[in-house]
Amino acid sequence: MLLAARELLAVRSPLDAELMVSDMLGAWWGKRLRGGDVEQILGEGLVDYAAKAGTPAALTLLISVAYLGTARQAAKAEGAALALMESDVARPGWADRVGAVKPQGCYVSRDIYGDQDTVVSTFAYNGDDTHALVLVVDYNMRGMARDAWVSTQVDKLLEQAGLEAAGNPMLRFEEIEPQQARALLEFAMKAAREEAYDRKAPKVVSDSYSAYHAFARSRIKALPPGRKRPAPAHSEAPYTRERRAMLAAEFLASDAAENLSDPSAASRCADHIIDYGCDQDFGRPHRVSPAKCETFLLDWLPRKIMLTPAQQDAMPHVLAAWVRFAGSRIGLPDQAIRATLDAVWEATARFGVAYRDPTSFGLDRELVERLLPDGDLSALARRAFVFPVLQGTYGDVELDRLNPADEADRRILLEMDHTGELSRPDFAEHLAWHEEIAKRLWDGDPPQMWEAAQRLIDLGHDRHDVLHVLIEIAERIGDHPDELAAALDDIADIPDEPPL
Repeated sequence: MLLAARELLAVRSPLDAELMVSDMLGAWWGKRLRGGDVEQILGEGLVDYAAKAGTPAALTLLISVAYLGTARQAAKAEGAALALMESDVARPGWADRVGAVKPQGCYVSRDIYGDQDTVVSTFAYNGDDTHALVLVVDYNMRGMARDAWVSTQVDKLLEQAGLEAAGNPMLRFEEIEPQQARALLEFAMKAAREEAYDRKAPKVVSDSYSAYHAFARSRIKALPPGRKRPAPAHSEAPYTRERRAMLAAEFLASDAAENLSDPSAASRCADHIIDYGCDQDFGRPHRVSPAKCETFLLDWLPRKIMLTPAQQDAMPHVLAAWVRFAGSRIGLPDQAIRATLDAVWEATARFGVAYRDPTSFGLDRELVERLLPDGDLSALARRAFVFPVLQGTYGDVELDRLNPADEADRRILLEMDHTGELSRPDFAEHLAWHEEIAKRLWDGDPPQMWEAAQRLIDLGHDRHDVLHVLIEIAERIGDHPDELAAALDDIADIPDEPPL
C-alpha cells in the first residue's frame, strides 16, 4: 500500500487522492481477524508503518488517512503527518485541500413502495471540483446502505434523476435538509457495518461499497448534525400487542380476506405478516412491495417461523389478501398492487422449496414444538444440541412430559445427561454451569457461543467436550458480555486436554 501511495504524488485533485486512499482503506472493510479489530490491526498498522517510512508518499497517505480514517486512525495519522512536515518532508500542492469541502445540497430519490432511498449529497472545495456522493439505502435489509459511488457530473445526475421521477409515477425525487440526510446516512452505514461483521450474514453490499466506505463516512461528517433519523415512507405509530391483534382482526373481517378458507391458519399467518412488518420493517405492517413480499416468503419465514402444514398451504393466499388490504390502506396505485400480487404468486412456487418443514427431516412435530415454543426455527439446531434426549424415561420420570423451556424441567434433563458423573464432588456446581450454558444456547445469547460450538463440532469434537470448553470460557470471563463474545470468537479448536 505504501508503494501504491506513490501514485498520490502524481494526482492534481484532492478528490482523486481521497478516492484512491478510500479504496485502500476499503481493502479490509467487512473482514474479520481473530484476536483483534481489523481496523486497529491493519488500519492503525498502516499508519504506524507509513510514519516510520517518512517518505513523501507516506506523508500524502497520512494526510489523507487523517481525514478518511476511523477516529483512532485519524488521530494517529494527523500526529505522524505533522511530525513529518516539521521534518520538511515534501508534500503535494493538493494536501492542504483534503477534506476542505462544504455541502452544496442533498436530494433523495425514492420508490413509491418505500423499498429504497437513493440519497445524493453534493459537495465542493471552495466552490470548485463539485461532486456528488450517492448512497443507496435498502429498507428490506433493515435500512442499511447497499451501494455507494461518486460522480463529478453533478448537474447531469440531478437532471436525470428529476426527469426519471417526472416520467415514472412509481418514483419520487425531492430535495431534503442536509441534517436529515446525515441522520439517514449515518444510520444506514452503521447498519451496513453491523451486517458485514455478522459472521453468518451473506454478502449483501455491492462489490464497490467497500471502496467508497471511508470516503462516504468522511463526507457524511461534513454535513451538519442536529436531526434524528427521518422516518421511512409509510411509517406508523408504534404497534403494541393489542394494536397488532386489532389490526389482524380488521384484516380477517375485510373483503380482501373473505375467500380465505381456513380461518385458524389465516389468523396465524396474518399474525406473522404483521409481526414481520412491525419488527423487521420499522413498524410498517401496512407497507407492501414485490421485494418485501419476496423477502418475507423466501428468506425470513424459512429461517425464523415454524408453520403447520395448513399454515404453509395458506400463507401465500393470506399474503396476497394482505397486499390487497394493506395496499389500498396506504394509497398504493392499482399498478403497484398488481405488481406486488404478481411477485407473490411468482414466489409461491419457490416458497415450497425454500420452506423446509422440520418434520421433513424425520423429526416428530410434538418434539419440535417442545424445542420451539416461540416458533423460532433458527433456534432448532442449537436447542437440540443442548437437549439431545427428550423422550423415554429417567427413573420414574417420563422425559416426554418435561418442558426444556422450564428451569426445573431443564435441570432434570441435564441431570439425565450426566448420569455417569453423579459421584463427582463438585457435581452441583458443575451442573449449575451446564444450566448456565444451556440457557445461553437456548436464548442464543451471545450468538458467538453457538457459532463457536458449531466450529468445534465441525472439527469432529465430542458434544460434551464442546460444552465443557464453553463452560471454561464463561467461568473465566465472568459477567463481561463484550469480552465473552470476543473470547468465543477466538475459539479455533479444543486443546489436547479439554477442561473438565
